[in-house]
Amino acid sequence: MVVRADLISISHSDNANKMKYWYETLAVAQRILIELGRRRRSLVLWSIFPISILLINGLILKERANLTTAKAFESAAPASLVGAALFFSCLGGSVATVVAEREQHTLKRLFVSPLSGTSYFLGIFLAHSAIGIGQVILVYAIASFLGAQFQGSILLGCAIILLSIISYVGVGFILGTQFARRTEDVNSLVAAFGVPLLILGGAFLPASLFPKSLLDIAQYNPIYHMNEALMGVWADGKDFADIESHFWFLFIFAILMIGGGWLSYRRMLRVERRL
Repeated sequence: MVVRADLISISHSDNANKMKYWYETLAVAQRILIELGRRRRSLVLWSIFPISILLINGLILKERANLTTAKAFESAAPASLVGAALFFSCLGGSVATVVAEREQHTLKRLFVSPLSGTSYFLGIFLAHSAIGIGQVILVYAIASFLGAQFQGSILLGCAIILLSIISYVGVGFILGTQFARRTEDVNSLVAAFGVPLLILGGAFLPASLFPKSLLDIAQYNPIYHMNEALMGVWADGKDFADIESHFWFLFIFAILMIGGGWLSYRRMLRVERRL
């Protein structure tokens, strides 16, 4: 009976800890989203940017590729989403959040509060995932209004978007914790790492225009695989077998980046404790 009581007690303790992590994660994510909501100018600009890229890409494709309006925006939406919306909100946003938290000494206060480092990490991840999902809805709502339609599996497309968000946030944690020290570093860091990868990934120029030498290099670029996978599914109606290589590249990359982001975050906490 004593052993059974101990087991029940341990079970209740584990459940309580899980709920504690869950509530703390939601609290951190809510705080970040509320702060973003208060900075309405940033929120508006984050909405305008992907919409403008979508409209520009769609109009160029319609004119130069002689496509219908619907088909042009079906093709433009994936590139605009992964190359503009998710890149700058999930990667750039997570870098900016981590750097700002360090400058504002939020991490110092974390050490003397009951909030766990795991909950803090997951909260930042959840907040930027919510922002990314909001931009997905925005981009595809505009594209649908202009006649675009989902051609393939919505579930598979959502899986690709989720892997893209995980990849971007993981990379953002690595860059924000290891390379950026001040807010001024964020723009130069994102530009130096991101813009060449965006161009090489087909976000602004279709990969079909690349010479073979650039295509060979693009095979190692995760943005290229995000773009090709989502384009294949939602613009061309391909199934999993057709985009399998892109999907598994993204899956492995996302796992590596979230692991690397977590390790980089833990290393940053150890450094901050010594300062």
